[in-house]
Amino acid sequence: MALADGHLPVLPLGADKRPLGNCRDCADLACGGRPNMKTPGPCVCPWPCHGWAAATTNPTVLASRQWGLAWRRARAIGYHPGGALVTVVDLDNADAVAWARTALPPTTTVATTRGEHWIYSGTVRSVNGVREGVDIKSLMSYARWLGPGTGTMTAVPAAVHALVEKKPAAVRPASGSAVVSAPGGGGQCRHRSPAYLERGIAMAEQRIIEATSGVHAAVYRTFLAVLSAHGRCGCLTEAHIGRLFTAAQAKGESPRHCTDAWSNATTALGM
Repeated sequence: MALADGHLPVLPLGADKRPLGNCRDCADLACGGRPNMKTPGPCVCPWPCHGWAAATTNPTVLASRQWGLAWRRARAIGYHPGGALVTVVDLDNADAVAWARTALPPTTTVATTRGEHWIYSGTVRSVNGVREGVDIKSLMSYARWLGPGTGTMTAVPAAVHALVEKKPAAVRPASGSAVVSAPGGGGQCRHRSPAYLERGIAMAEQRIIEATSGVHAAVYRTFLAVLSAHGRCGCLTEAHIGRLFTAAQAKGESPRHCTDAWSNATTALGM
């Protein structure tokens, strides 16, 4: 509550540092997942209850019974840097910290278990892996709250903007790999706004990218959640699927594994 009073949008994180669902039905599903395991369709909770989009400063929401289910299981507090109008340069090891000390201007610094968070004023697009051991967390992302840190906060430097704007290396599919198509649709579109699909895809990419173990299972569960939320109304396009496949291949999945996971998910949902 103190963090929220200070205009920091917060959310509960589990022991694996991933966001927890803030209601009983969505406790173990990705954002936009099915409200329960029997009925396909988008989440019907009264407010977003997964990931960065759920972060809030609203004391009524934070103290609600729905969120209480997640806070009791939480092992850490997360926050949405973009919502707080800041950017976190997440330095994951000693080499990354050494690079930052020579390449970036001083700012507020917070110690982490393996490195440091350098926090700058201002927002940018969030990108993981901009260089070895360095992630940029700001808009449409979340970070762990580890304390206020030390040092005076400065504006996002040009060097960080350059890292964000740099195009990632293309992920080339293996020769002869299958190509999947988006479902044909035909169902009723229940999206609450044009941004709902984009938010769901962005969070699905983030879920895949941040998987630290069991990548095969994480990719399949993410594909299943995306299809259950967006696969029946015709809004899902090949471009959206390409983004998910790119994220999966960046984690080491082969194009064949991506295709198989997508096919298995569509079969499981009867598409």
